[in-house]
Amino acid sequence: MIHQRQQPQAGIAVKILGTGSFLPGKPVPAAALDYYLGELTDAPEKIVKWLRRIKGLMHELVGVEYYHFAFDPETRKFTEDNVTLSVKAAMEALRDAGVEADNIDLIVYGSAHQDQMPTASVRIQEALGIEQCAEFSIHANCTSAYKALLIASDLIRNGRYKKALVISSGISSSETIAEYYNQPLVKKEELFLRYFLSDGASAVVLGENDERGAGLMVDYTYVESIGGKKPSAMGNRRPAYYLNPKTEYELGYHHLAQMFREELSANFHEENGSVFLKGLKRMLMNHPVDVSKIRFFQVNFPSKHISELILDECSALGIKRETLYTKMASMGYIGPPMALLCLDRIRKEEKLNEGDIILSFVTEVSKFMQGGYLFSYK
Repeated sequence: MIHQRQQPQAGIAVKILGTGSFLPGKPVPAAALDYYLGELTDAPEKIVKWLRRIKGLMHELVGVEYYHFAFDPETRKFTEDNVTLSVKAAMEALRDAGVEADNIDLIVYGSAHQDQMPTASVRIQEALGIEQCAEFSIHANCTSAYKALLIASDLIRNGRYKKALVISSGISSSETIAEYYNQPLVKKEELFLRYFLSDGASAVVLGENDERGAGLMVDYTYVESIGGKKPSAMGNRRPAYYLNPKTEYELGYHHLAQMFREELSANFHEENGSVFLKGLKRMLMNHPVDVSKIRFFQVNFPSKHISELILDECSALGIKRETLYTKMASMGYIGPPMALLCLDRIRKEEKLNEGDIILSFVTEVSKFMQGGYLFSYK
């Protein structure tokens, strides 16, 4: 049974005061991907042959021309981590908002997953020099940025906090470089992620409507999980307790894997439409909008091919194909931060008009969690 309990949000109007993003290093052309990530020289011969065959096809399907990575390809050392990336994006967002870090009373951080103590949100707080604030760290794959946005906007809307910093970052390359793998154990489903994942961070400053003029308002945020009866389609094999690192490596439990197209499709596509389409319908049922006013539709998927299929479905809702907004070709898919990074680019590179709507939605496949947001320019 699918429950429908979310209600339209009301209360204090929440405005986007500023946005920022940061992409590490110089743009890496697709042709140099293997040089940067490193060749898999110790993988089984059949895997190496498969990689040679699939490279061209993957570049065509995902449509990525350039990537960004947070490490030096020659020294093989990382130049950034999730905290430093987050801080750089956050500082840009604060400058854009004209807000001092000390005025932030809430930080909500979202990333794909994390294994670090203390958690990233308080490390970011310390790096920004914020003595006291509330903070949350959320780790829910590609829905984490949407969940961070929901929590921050709701807590401002109900008057608990005044200014929030929403941040997301990802260094996927740390799990796709050649040195990460126990290569003799590597499998196909653990390798094709290399062809679309990239590194980066983004941030948003939220606050009460300050009446400083027109701007983007947070009209609605939405999250759900519909994977309770579906198998996990992405993840690693780490148990829910700490395993000896040597044992983990020897077993290959740290490898990040994703189902192939046939298996994934069987769980993504259902009768009467995909889980994405059904989730988007539920979101728009909670907060109806005039779809003719949707200026940008940010479909948070790591593949040009999948995005095009989704647009075919969404045209039945009246959402025009030309509203698709994506930057993946120029930077790769940076995971959760993509949802906020595209927002940053829209604010700074596009001309918004009164009444324009920005719609974003995502289906992540580790356990089919979904999320979305609706912003309007007023």
